[in-house]
Amino acid sequence: MAKQYDVLFRLLLLGDSGVGKTCLLCRFTDNEFHPAHISTIGVDFKMKTIEVDGIKVRIQIWDTAGQERYQTITKQYYRRAQYAPDGVQKILIGNKADEEQKRQVGREQGLQLAKEYGMDFYETSACTNFNIKESFTRLTELVLQAHRKELDGLRSYAVEELNLAELEEEERKPQRAENSPKACWC
Repeated sequence: MAKQYDVLFRLLLLGDSGVGKTCLLCRFTDNEFHPAHISTIGVDFKMKTIEVDGIKVRIQIWDTAGQERYQTITKQYYRRAQYAPDGVQKILIGNKADEEQKRQVGREQGLQLAKEYGMDFYETSACTNFNIKESFTRLTELVLQAHRKELDGLRSYAVEELNLAELEEEERKPQRAENSPKACWC
């Protein structure tokens, strides 16, 4: 059976209540949009596999509750991440770009904040599917780049395993002389 993915990453969706974290997640993983849903309680997650630069990446996306009363629960899921300076990759997403009349943060303000923190900025809309795949793919690319050395080791190991499997297969085949009649190897 073929391996379904090469590497597994865990991504966290963090933000205030009602900003659309669950809708982003459902749009990306299931290509569905549910305008009316119940607030996330604690933490939920979904999985999706995408291919980036020839690497099959299984993404486990954790959807955290934005409500203050659940913050003690959700903090335990990202406590280690916030103290890992080089290993953590972040992007800033301004969701609900389709609701221009209800906008609370201007595009320039979002870009400036992202620049201050050294992040990419994406305006998205889970409702219209605007920039959903692009933002998750970009974050996955950033994580892959941050772990390039480890992944290069994984690639060389995979190539060695493939070469070994080919050699073993060759050894199992019966040898025949150049001038001998073709034989069936069934």
